[in-house]
This record gives sequence, structure tokens and C-alpha cells, in this order.
Amino acid sequence: MMKKLRNCLCLALATGLVFSTTLQPANACSRILVETGNGSFITGRSMDWVDPDLASDLWIFPQGVERKGGGSDNELTWTSKYGSVITAFYGTASADGMNEKGLVGGMQYLSDSDYGDPAVTGKPTISIGAWLQYFLDNFATVEEAVAAMQDPPFTIVSKPVENGIAAEIHMAISDASGDSAIFEYIDGELVIHHGREYNIMTNDPDFSTQLKLLEYWKGVNGDKFLPGTLNPTDRLVRLDWMLNRLQKFEDQNMSLASVFSVMRNISPPIGMNSPENPMSAITLWRTVSDHSARTYYFDSAVSPTVFWVDLNKVDLQPGAKTMTLKVSKDRPLSGEVSSQFEEAEPFEFL
Repeated sequence: MMKKLRNCLCLALATGLVFSTTLQPANACSRILVETGNGSFITGRSMDWVDPDLASDLWIFPQGVERKGGGSDNELTWTSKYGSVITAFYGTASADGMNEKGLVGGMQYLSDSDYGDPAVTGKPTISIGAWLQYFLDNFATVEEAVAAMQDPPFTIVSKPVENGIAAEIHMAISDASGDSAIFEYIDGELVIHHGREYNIMTNDPDFSTQLKLLEYWKGVNGDKFLPGTLNPTDRLVRLDWMLNRLQKFEDQNMSLASVFSVMRNISPPIGMNSPENPMSAITLWRTVSDHSARTYYFDSAVSPTVFWVDLNKVDLQPGAKTMTLKVSKDRPLSGEVSSQFEEAEPFEFL
């Protein structure tokens, strides 16, 4: 019996090393979609990044915003159908957010991303920084987004962010019904994984390979052994293990606390990044989105308190002002903060 267990552990360790030692993304985010005991859904994610000075401010966009997708002179244009609250990335990209219909989306690093060549596709372009915002502006459900992307109306253009790291990402979305989808561009082609079973995601490798990895780990007793590094494949396995053991609380506050606890558990601590390892990453912030309540929670790693935006309290009608809220370690925020946003012009996409 002990010999069998040792063999199992050795095989698991060897498999983990094969994946972990070859994959070292600078942005090591994690995402989870949880069903509560009352039938509602909550999405949690972490933002792990190599730059501890990453600027991540919140924005509120109303309906009727005229958008320019960027990326080239042949840029896609549209008018926002739905209002949203988002977290911006270096003030040039919508990295995470929720719209007024409860559609939630988040961008996460994927080094194998290849969005194709606009000169070949002939389609209008959209900046990588506008990709998520396009979804939040235009779709109420995951099903709508998936249907629209069967023939994408644009080609994504990506360029390095402020610190020179390539903006290579895949995206996860979820809605109030518990539907979920993962969008990845591999070898210039869009790959969509659509279904409520796709409730976790990390970074490398691509999601198809992540699914194979999870299938392997079903044969390992996670109560006795789990991979423990901060690499994306190890975090993926631990997220799956935790999700399958979470109690489904009927009390919504307990459900929110449960999702927060998972995201904090999976987060690389402050201080683990190193100048000697420029690819190391720490968790800078976490968000938890309550789809049904239309409430967006923000948990900064350098703040002792959580704050949130209740979209039911925000004017999102056409003609309302675009608003922003500066997030800083020198300005702790707590509670519902929609009244603290200030008017500002929308940022230009990366």
C-alpha cells in the first residue's frame, strides 16, 4: 500500500515539474465561478503581476458611450449598450469588470496567445485593452457573447504594456445564470470553451491543456497530496480541489466570504516578488462579483479593508457621466463607494 502511494506521489510530482518548470508567466492570475446554496453565482479572481506599482483604478461607464477600439486606423467603433464598472490596467485597458446585467469578465495572462494578422483578416481592429470592454458594453449573457464571436467582427491588436511585458491574454466571462466561457486565440484562431462546467482558469498552458491536466489529477487523492507551487498549473489543481469541497451556503454573506477565502488562499503573498527574478509575481488585488446583486467587490492586497460598488446605486443611463475612483495604498477605502467616484474622461485603450 505504501509503495503504491509513493509511486502515485512520484508520478504526480514528476508531472507537476514538467508543467511548472517550463511555465513562468509574469501575470499569474486565478479565476473561480461558484454556485451558492440559494442558486446565485459569484465570480472571484486575483490579479497577480510582476510590477508592484501597477496602477489599477476603478471606472464606471454608462450606457451610450461612443467607443473607438484602437489598434489601427481601421479601428472598430461601437456605442455601449450596457453600463459597467471595471478595474483598469495601467489606465489603458479594462482588465476586469461587471456590467449592469451581471455579465462578469476578466483578462488573464496566456503566453501562447496569437491574435492573427489584421492585414490578412481584413477586419477592423480592436486593442487588446478594449476586448473585455467590448463584451461588457454589448452583451447581457455569456450565450450572447459566444454567439457573436462565432465570426468575430474584429482582429485584436496587442502591444506591450507600460513596463514592456507583452499583453498576451485569454479571457473568462460568466453571467447570473452560472453560464461560463473561456476565449483564447491560438495560432491566430479563436477557441471558445463554453459551458457552466468551465468554472476555473489560471494562465499557461492553454485551456485545452488545462482540462487534460485536471483530468489527470482526478486520479490522485488530493486530500493526501496537492501540488504546492505558485505556478499556474499547480494553482489550477488546487482551485479545482477547493471548489469541489466548498460548502454551498444559503446565506449570501457566507457565500461571499467563502469565495474571498479561496482567492486569498491561492494568492502569492506580498514580498515574494524579487528584483533578481523579473518574472515573479504577487497578488496586487482581488475582485469578487455577485452576479445577482450586481455588486462588485474590490480587495486590495495593501489595504486592511474591502470596498465595493453596488451598480443598483449608480446612474448608468445614456448621458450620465463617466466616473473614476483612484485606488492607492495611501487612501484606504471601505464599504460601498459609488458616491466617491469623480467625473473623468474615458481613458484611451492600449
